[in-house]
Amino acid sequence: MRAEFPEKLQFLFEPHRYKVAYGGRGGAKSWNLARAILILGMQRRIRVLCARETQKSIKDSVHQLLEEQIAALGLGGLYRVEKQAIYGVNGTEIFFAGLRHNIDNIKSVESVDIVWVEEAQTVSKASWDKLIPTVRKDGSEIWLSLNPDLETDDTYKRFVLRPPAEAKVVKVGWRDNPWFPEVLRKEMEELKATDEDDCNHIYEGCCISNLKGAIYAKQLRQVDVEGRICRVPYDATKPVHTFWDLGVDDATSIWFVQVVAFEYRLIDYLEQTGQGLPYYLKELQARPYVYGTHYLPHDGRARQLGTGKSVEELMRQAGLRVQIVPMLSVADGINAARTIFGQCWFDAEKCADGLQGLRHYRYGEKEELGVKTKVPLHDWASHPADGFRYFAVGIKPLKPKEQEKPQTPPPRPPRLPGQYAPFG
Repeated sequence: MRAEFPEKLQFLFEPHRYKVAYGGRGGAKSWNLARAILILGMQRRIRVLCARETQKSIKDSVHQLLEEQIAALGLGGLYRVEKQAIYGVNGTEIFFAGLRHNIDNIKSVESVDIVWVEEAQTVSKASWDKLIPTVRKDGSEIWLSLNPDLETDDTYKRFVLRPPAEAKVVKVGWRDNPWFPEVLRKEMEELKATDEDDCNHIYEGCCISNLKGAIYAKQLRQVDVEGRICRVPYDATKPVHTFWDLGVDDATSIWFVQVVAFEYRLIDYLEQTGQGLPYYLKELQARPYVYGTHYLPHDGRARQLGTGKSVEELMRQAGLRVQIVPMLSVADGINAARTIFGQCWFDAEKCADGLQGLRHYRYGEKEELGVKTKVPLHDWASHPADGFRYFAVGIKPLKPKEQEKPQTPPPRPPRLPGQYAPFG
């Protein structure tokens, strides 16, 4: 078998703890990483986890890409492709999983030889913090392929701006791809003529100051300029209020906020999926905070199958103070959020994933009856953004000379409620 690789990607066959290939479209990064894994898996028995930040089904993974490369390399006699995994005749195993909210459920990650994270620019700080120490087999490696978005994204800061000492970081672009297709070349030239900045981002792999259509770009730029993303310590003399976005078969997001003088201090952020209410109540109790009010969206009143009770009722039964935020349109909620940024301080460490969501929350287009309208996209970034929007709508506006009085810590609930149907 003969397989050619761009010179810049020869490092894939060298020993490095981290192998990072980043750049713009047309560099064939994913194509070549898939080939390298198949060749290494043919040479010796290895276990490979192919991961993305989110993967709802095998269609979201690189499974199809690997299957195509097996055929292209003529390795059909050495690999058996199944629906959920790929196996080598020598015992090599390649399996697939999403990282966000799922790392604890990925079995035997500690025994893998290679973790390949595709579209790594979207991976959250929480996912990296859990994944990296889990991949602990001697000689194990973590591979990343990514097209950068924002310099503030955790992956870009962690592996490109300030890479670990054991990392090999290489920028790979269309110029490094001897098989760069002519159709992409024409598209690139047309884009460069109409929007050079967009072309530099898409094809040259340059970061951008904000995503096209980013809803809170102006407000977050001001927060950055004024240095209001920093260490924001918990003030034990003030209650902590929480603001929830309840997910149904999706992520639940919670912002933790203190009101101090004329500031809103966002000191913590929690996001998870596939968990019921007891999980979140335990997470709240595990934090050393004295709580004030827990604010829920209007669907917090919806009664759940199995219990016949709403999240609001179940939280009240647990001894918590709960309030439903006013029901406004998404557009009015976004406007409310824009007005509140000027009084917000964010803890850089604990709110990193919430901030990443706010930066990536953007408008897309919706077409009905031939008419296109601008609407916020519903994706992974919409969950922290919705929680922040409920914060803006639900919190009491600060007025001159108005400060929140300290409260006596409420008694801890005597016990958690039973197992309820999951809502996130």
